[in-house]
Amino acid sequence: MKHCARIYTAIMLLALPILLTCYSAGALAQSPSSARPARPQHVFIIVLENEGFDTTFGPNSPAPYLSRELTKQGLLLTQYYAIGHFSLDNYIAMISGQAPNAYTQNDCFTYYDFKPLTASLDPDGQALGAGCVYPESVITLANQMEAKHLTWKGYMEDMDTNCEHPALGQPDGHIHATEQSQYATRHNPFVYFHSIIDHPTCAEHVVPMTQLSNDLSSVATTPNLAFITPNVCHDGHDRASKLCAGGHLIAADRFLPTLVPKILHSPAYQHDGMLIITFDEADIEIKDGEVVPEKTDASACCNEPSGPNTVAPGRTGPGGGRIGALIISPYVRPGRDNQPYNHYSLLRSLEDLFGLDHLGYAAQPGLKPFSADVYSQPGADAHISN
Repeated sequence: MKHCARIYTAIMLLALPILLTCYSAGALAQSPSSARPARPQHVFIIVLENEGFDTTFGPNSPAPYLSRELTKQGLLLTQYYAIGHFSLDNYIAMISGQAPNAYTQNDCFTYYDFKPLTASLDPDGQALGAGCVYPESVITLANQMEAKHLTWKGYMEDMDTNCEHPALGQPDGHIHATEQSQYATRHNPFVYFHSIIDHPTCAEHVVPMTQLSNDLSSVATTPNLAFITPNVCHDGHDRASKLCAGGHLIAADRFLPTLVPKILHSPAYQHDGMLIITFDEADIEIKDGEVVPEKTDASACCNEPSGPNTVAPGRTGPGGGRIGALIISPYVRPGRDNQPYNHYSLLRSLEDLFGLDHLGYAAQPGLKPFSADVYSQPGADAHISN
C-alpha cells in the first residue's frame, strides 16, 4: 500500500502544473470581464413614450421596476431632455442629428417625401426643407456603422415584415393600435431615410422584435447597436384598454421585466455591453386638436438650436421636455449624473463610442457627450436582477 501511495503522490505532483494551467485557462475563458474592450462595443437602446422625468423616476412613479429596481443597477441621467414634440422628430434626431420640420413634428401620418430647398446640407449638416423621408444625401448612424463594418439592427415589436413602411405619398396604416398590430411606423426612425429604405440594408437590419432572442444567443449574432422599439402598448404610449392592460407607464413597466433580463444576461452584454433606456418626449396634452401649453413640457437644454426648418421644436417651446435616461453596463458605476444631455448628446456619445464622425446637430459646438465616467469603469460590474 505504501508503494502505491508513493506512486500516486508522484503522479499527482507531475500532473499538478498541468491541472493548474488548465484551470487558469478555463477560468479566464469563463470570466465575462476577460479581455474586455476599453469601451462598450454592444449597445442596446430601448425607447419608451411620452413621460416626464418626475412621473417616471419620482417617488410616486407607477413604474417601480424601472424607477427603483433598475435605477439601483445603473447611472441615472437626471437632466436628459427630448428635442421636440411629437414623437417622430425625436426618433429621427437620435439616429441622424436632423432637427424637426413641420411634417416630422406632426408624426408624418402621410408618408411624404422630403422636399429639399437646396441640393446640399447647410453648414450644420441640416437638410433644408420639409417632409418625412429624407433624401439619400442625409445619412444616419446606421450608415456610418456599416461604412466602418460595424453591425446594427432595429427591432420593432409587431412589425409584420422586415423594413415595413407605407408607400411614398400614402397614408400610414399604423397610426392606432389594432387587434392585428400595435406597431407604429413613427416609432421606427430607420424608415424615414432614403439612405436606408432604398437599399437591401433595410430589409436585412430593420426587423421584427421576434428576432431579438435568437440574435442575443451569442456574441457573434448580436449587433453592435440594437435599437429596440416596443409596440404602442408596451412602450407606454397608449392608455389602458382591452388591447393594453394597465396602459401608459404601468404597461411599459410590466413589459420591461420580460425584455431587460434577456439583454443583461446575453453573452454580448456580459462581455462588453451597455443598455440605455430613455423616452422619446416628455408630457404633452392635446385638447380639441391643439397642444395645451400649460400642460406640456417643451423645455430644452444644451443650447438646442430652434431651426432651420421650424421656429419651435417643442411646438409651444424650444424642446421636448425633461425625460431622463438610464444607463446600465459593466462599465458604469450606479449613481446619478446631473449634467444636461439631450437626444443629440446621445447620438454624439454613440458616435464617439464607435469612433464615428458627428452628424447634424450632434456636431453642435459645445454639445457634451455623456460623461467619460460612463465608459471608463471597467470591472465596475453592475448587479443584474432577474
